[in-house]
Amino acid sequence: MPPRKTIDCTTENGVAWVTLNRPDVLNAFDLDMLRELHACWRALRDDDEVRVVVLTGAGDEAFCTGLDRAAVADPEARKEFGERRGATPLHANDPVDLLPPKSGAQLWKPVIAAVNGMACGGAFYLLGEVEFIIAAEHATFFDPHTTYGMAAVFEPMLMLQRMPLGEVMRMSLMGAHERLSARRAHEIGLVQEVVPAGELREAALRAATVIASQPPLAVQATVRAIWYAQELGHRQALDVGRTLVQLGTDQESLAEGQRAFASGRRARWRLR
Repeated sequence: MPPRKTIDCTTENGVAWVTLNRPDVLNAFDLDMLRELHACWRALRDDDEVRVVVLTGAGDEAFCTGLDRAAVADPEARKEFGERRGATPLHANDPVDLLPPKSGAQLWKPVIAAVNGMACGGAFYLLGEVEFIIAAEHATFFDPHTTYGMAAVFEPMLMLQRMPLGEVMRMSLMGAHERLSARRAHEIGLVQEVVPAGELREAALRAATVIASQPPLAVQATVRAIWYAQELGHRQALDVGRTLVQLGTDQESLAEGQRAFASGRRARWRLR
């Protein structure tokens, strides 16, 4: 991949590590990051060597703190972020649409978030579309929109897929006055594992390596099926599922699984 100014991306053994790399502004995103991240998602989607993605932030203070307000103060950036209409009010033009891996780039490979500090505001565009979240013990989650006079809209809509209604309401309405700890985020199901900061990369790599070891078509069809079940009505999802079973099952993968089973090899498991 070509060099980028705001993100890093490296790939090894089927796992791509995408790092938001603006630690001086707590990994807040500007227009460059939006464009570079979108291009990265599309490149990873089309790279058959990549089976799993781990998303994290540079440094240990923040995963991502949303929109870089200082960067938006630039006249050109303000113009682009402010132009939310096309020919009519029905044609929205929001640069933040470039940020999410799924709705923005149609990336159906598993994405694991390794949250290494603060995650707030626009960070939920990312966290709302990952498969699961592993957090360092010092990670915190909050949405400051209302404190600064802005409606919290898309962020809580995304978080409703991962958090109970009352928790989303409280986080959205308390604004910058309260933060969810990693422990509390784990209790309510937002986070799936909490580890010491020094073990975050190891924990993310352990999960990513297991997923990358399995047939990619089956994995990607599983990801798509679960998101369909989240987004569609129950009966609609079951109907779509019949097609996904056919699309996500090939003879090569089945033969590989049968060979592993017949050889007596069993996956080494760990209790979580």
